[in-house]
Amino acid sequence: MTFEYLKSLTGGLDKNAVLSEIMEAYGEDVWNYAFFLTRQPALADDIAQDVFVRVYEKLYTFRGEAGMRTWLLTITRNLVRDHWRSAWIRRVIPFGALERSDIGPSAESLALSGMEAEELWNTVLSLPFKLREVLLLHAHHRLPHTEIARLLGISEGTVKSRLFRARAKVSEKLGRKEETR
Repeated sequence: MTFEYLKSLTGGLDKNAVLSEIMEAYGEDVWNYAFFLTRQPALADDIAQDVFVRVYEKLYTFRGEAGMRTWLLTITRNLVRDHWRSAWIRRVIPFGALERSDIGPSAESLALSGMEAEELWNTVLSLPFKLREVLLLHAHHRLPHTEIARLLGISEGTVKSRLFRARAKVSEKLGRKEETR
């Protein structure tokens, strides 16, 4: 679904109807990305809700420089960053508690069937954050390199480099597991 008409949106259109369309089209992507970044379902719910509140408030300022999905994922990423930077989080959550290893698989891995798909997903989740994030945006959200670069605030060459390294690490890890069987 394209939202090209939002580039020229003015005060006469029903914002509730437009927001409803956007949430229907991209709500799951926003939640999944928030969950991917936080690994906490309740926090992903809050972040996703905040994203759409922000979209509702800023709907008339959408310029269309990036695609709708990129705009939403950028807002999601920024809200997650703001959450982790907040003084409350630093005071209340003990150091190291954010890096829990007992968190179950993500919503995407539940949708995937079979042991191989789960093994692949776990391998991707074990990647360093910068590589994992680029791989997810490219493979799952199907964003082009230019959109990923804009969303993350890095060069397109850096996106390509991280994507190459992420794929190589996944291949290497899966190759080692095959050798031990």
